[in-house]
Amino acid sequence: RSSDLATLRMYYELGVRYMSLTHSCNTPWAETSSVGLHPFYPRNVSLTEFGKEVVKEMNRLGMIIDLSHTSANTARAVLLVSQAPVIFSHSSAFALCNHPRNVPDDVLQSIKRNKGLVMVTFHTKFVACSQSSNANI
Repeated sequence: RSSDLATLRMYYELGVRYMSLTHSCNTPWAETSSVGLHPFYPRNVSLTEFGKEVVKEMNRLGMIIDLSHTSANTARAVLLVSQAPVIFSHSSAFALCNHPRNVPDDVLQSIKRNKGLVMVTFHTKFVACSQSSNANI
């Protein structure tokens, strides 16, 4: 079964030290940032009670929690539960570009308090709000 803490522990024993809570689809316990972009996401659950247990178990094991691809509400919920720093491995600032993968200001402030990390992606959709752009350095 994929929604089982024993599965998470097994992956840890196999060497996994980092996990994204979602990608382009919801997991049974966390919501993706793709909700609203596709018609096949009928629910808005943020982080379920089981999802909170996943976060706590990842903290206990020492696994890094990646919030890239999660909805802003899921990120907020995780930040209320996690006792360890979390990361956004490839997101940008929502204030810079209004894209659901980007991190809103209130979540950025929570990441600061959490001592977490936001690694910026330089894909033009996330920093220039377009499909193409010219970079000048």
